[in-house]
Amino acid sequence: MAKETKIYTSPLVERNASPEMSQLFSPQTKFSTWRRLWLELAKAQKRLGLDIKQSQIDEMARHLEDIDFAAAAKYEKKFRHDVMAHVYTFGKAAPKAAPIIHLGATSCYVGDNADLILLREGMRILAGKLACLIDRLAGFARKYRSIPTLGFTHYQPAQLTTVGKRATLWCYEFVMDLAELEHRIENLPFRGVKGTTGSQASFLALFKDNHSKVKRLDEMVAKAFGFSKRCTVTGQTYQRKIDTMAINTLALIAQSAHKMCNDIRLLANLKEIEEPFEKSQIGSSAMAYKRNPMRCERTTALARLVLSLATSPGMTASEQWLERTLDDSANRRVVLPEAFLAVDGILEILINVASGLVVYPKVIAARVNAELPFMASENILMAGVQAGGDRQNLHELIRVHSQAAATQVKQQGKENDLIERLKNDPAFAKIDLRKVLNAKAYIGRCPEQVNEFITEQVTPIRRRYRNQLNKTGELKV
Repeated sequence: MAKETKIYTSPLVERNASPEMSQLFSPQTKFSTWRRLWLELAKAQKRLGLDIKQSQIDEMARHLEDIDFAAAAKYEKKFRHDVMAHVYTFGKAAPKAAPIIHLGATSCYVGDNADLILLREGMRILAGKLACLIDRLAGFARKYRSIPTLGFTHYQPAQLTTVGKRATLWCYEFVMDLAELEHRIENLPFRGVKGTTGSQASFLALFKDNHSKVKRLDEMVAKAFGFSKRCTVTGQTYQRKIDTMAINTLALIAQSAHKMCNDIRLLANLKEIEEPFEKSQIGSSAMAYKRNPMRCERTTALARLVLSLATSPGMTASEQWLERTLDDSANRRVVLPEAFLAVDGILEILINVASGLVVYPKVIAARVNAELPFMASENILMAGVQAGGDRQNLHELIRVHSQAAATQVKQQGKENDLIERLKNDPAFAKIDLRKVLNAKAYIGRCPEQVNEFITEQVTPIRRRYRNQLNKTGELKV
């Protein structure tokens, strides 16, 4: 048996997340980012006058990717310190630079700043996929904007809406999520070059009490990594509530996904709308006829995982003592990447679902027609009054006929015959019941609302993300 089948591996990577997101949180990306942080620190220190040679900078730059993970593992076992293990491993690869690697820095210089770099890139990946999902749902909404469908409140039949209008409800939540995600990306701060307890004392010593150079060093390194904002003050770590803000934003996406997929699962049971179902797909190992909504079920499962993970960063932020404690590390190593991997998997699935939703108009119309006589009763009453009838008398007749029809439906399992009853009642002889029972007369401004929603909310997103709207959504298994 191959070695990889004898140890646990994450289903988030194997079954759900994209290669892009999986690679972002890989050891290679993490530790090469550490090396880039050490390189940019040394470059800035050299520019500000420290005795660092260009040959040392050049040697570091040549060895950003060729990480000897076996050597790093041996060093970490010896030192029980992952950052120092990689300082030594980098120094072994770039021996000329070894004396100045990590100069004046604390472990959180590479650890925390790298985490923020990865969080920002992870959110950018998710933003592109959210925009793609919004685009797909908007296309679906426009296509079906005028098809009447039974609305539900309390999962009981309510006034009519349209298939497309309902899709805008899903889409609008994702629009809100994207706005929040963009806000987080724009305002995510860099920890910067702050020293062991955030005092910058080590850098002040290196620059012989030159405060302006220490401030400039902080600015230069942040700029090198494209951050316009920096933490104004820190302890040893950046404020852990930044993690809370980021993961809570991912939890918003999970909430929207869960709601949408629950709706589709309910509609699939009604045989009105289904997620894509492939030609050779098996719905059940025993019941061969089944078409289980497994994509939406998987999405709701992953969404619950994200919602549970989102509770952890807040507890971690609350537990940090004074300038820092290390009870954050083991937790963050799991929570941060897994939340991103799970939401990435959610969006991959939902793009796939939204790109291939199947609508059954005849089933939808049949359900509308079964309930419409009840919903049209007020319009029938008004039409009867306009035809010369007495309002109170007509109301009582409709009430009696409606209850009789409802009894037939509920107790005898027969079709709703309210309209036939009214047709046979002389009091309603002058009413054009066919006109009153036109379903499109009961959908209000739903088609117009869809158009307005797309113009106001979706079109600007399509413009901003026009180069990222061609994603197909990968369903791994």
